[in-house]
Amino acid sequence: MNYEIKQLDKFKYIEEGQGEPLILLHGLFGALSNFKDLIEYFRHHYRVVVPMLPLFDLDLLHTSVGGLQKFVHKFVEAKGYNDIHLLGNSLGGHVALVHVLKHPEKIKSLILTGSSGLFENGMGDTYPKRGDYEYIRKKTELTFYDPATATKELVDEVYGIVNNRLKAIKIIALAKSAIRNNLGDELQQIKQPTLLIWGNNDTITPPFVAKEFNKLIPHSELHFIDKCGHAPMMEVPDEFNKILHGFLTKLKQTVTV
Repeated sequence: MNYEIKQLDKFKYIEEGQGEPLILLHGLFGALSNFKDLIEYFRHHYRVVVPMLPLFDLDLLHTSVGGLQKFVHKFVEAKGYNDIHLLGNSLGGHVALVHVLKHPEKIKSLILTGSSGLFENGMGDTYPKRGDYEYIRKKTELTFYDPATATKELVDEVYGIVNNRLKAIKIIALAKSAIRNNLGDELQQIKQPTLLIWGNNDTITPPFVAKEFNKLIPHSELHFIDKCGHAPMMEVPDEFNKILHGFLTKLKQTVTV
């Protein structure tokens, strides 16, 4: 299903459904397509919002986790959202964490899946081999437990990014910023109920990272999914949606009691 991309000032985003906002933040090589199953399921229950993060549009100085967080904050302010359920995958999770730490007042819950912020394996020490399609295909496949999830369309997208010199520089800048911006003990300040959904076979932010997040974030619960890599909402959408829906329903019941 194709969703209308809306525009408000400099912000481009998808907004489907009614109710409390469920804002989805994609990762470094992410796109709106990463969330298609999630949007389709939750638009019947929430106002599902996917802002297009300006990974390649910020000047180099602001091409960082902090720069993306400021963008998200301005977007939230421009739209006037409240009672937000903020979900982030990979780098998007990192941005969500920084946002909650800086602007907790409008965030009702936090959902992280394969999030950076404590530890992550990048695209590798030799990143990126421009022009080497096979190398990019293998690296893209590492995102998933089942290599077949890395469709030709997805590999082509990543290949196109790393073969654009300016985009490749910005990807490296964002990856380095994520490694530098280690949140550690700051995570103990998070007061929001937090859901961690992790692939048991995630090689980029391995399971021990999820356990560390669970230990450091006070009101957090952790769910592992077997035979699943770094992007559970893409690889096992039905299971992901079931866990998330259960968490949000429980939260709603707690609030009304």
